[in-house]
Amino acid sequence: MTIRVLLADDQALLRSAFRVLVDSEPDMEVVGEASDGAEAARLAAERRADVVLMDIRMPGTDGLAATRMISADPALAHVRVVILTTFEVDDYVVQSLRAGASGFLGKGSEPEELLSAIRVAAGGEALLSPTATKGLIARFLAQQDTAAEDRDPARAERLESLTVREREVLVQVAGGHSNDEIAERLEVSPLTVKTHVNRAMAKLGARDRAQLVVIAYESGLVRPRVE
Repeated sequence: MTIRVLLADDQALLRSAFRVLVDSEPDMEVVGEASDGAEAARLAAERRADVVLMDIRMPGTDGLAATRMISADPALAHVRVVILTTFEVDDYVVQSLRAGASGFLGKGSEPEELLSAIRVAAGGEALLSPTATKGLIARFLAQQDTAAEDRDPARAERLESLTVREREVLVQVAGGHSNDEIAERLEVSPLTVKTHVNRAMAKLGARDRAQLVVIAYESGLVRPRVE
């Protein structure tokens, strides 16, 4: 199966470089290019993209607004957005994750990292910057106002639908652990972990693992830690 990639960046030179790189891979192809967020959201639907590489800062409709537009469209539920950012620590990255992005990647990343990111996102996994440590999303969220009165009560209520094991798995996912790592920690099989993750996503209305991380922190299930 070929991964259909949409490039959204206001710099034509960068789009050209990304196109050459992506089209060189046998399992992926560039299906369109956009210079602003509104065009990206439109083309994501028209070109049936699987993954959108989205620049966070673009004139007009920026990447954050475009991510929200894509995430809010039920017809685009399969589309995964990877935010491209110049800065590893960026408040916009946090907002993008909350808006529905699957993760982020620094523009200075190696070509192999970019290609891996596309495959990871297409597979429905949460994507952390390859240069970041586990729990980076948690630290980003910790920078935000996550006081009890600001947490989403609706999401907190939905947590009640999770089984004890699903909640345990969700806590591990929020810590940045892979299915294999969670399986080892909880002494179950990776397949069992995957099943619990999928059930938690369905119950909580999460698009992917990145959204599970956001929900875990915003609901108060996991408390942010800043080192």
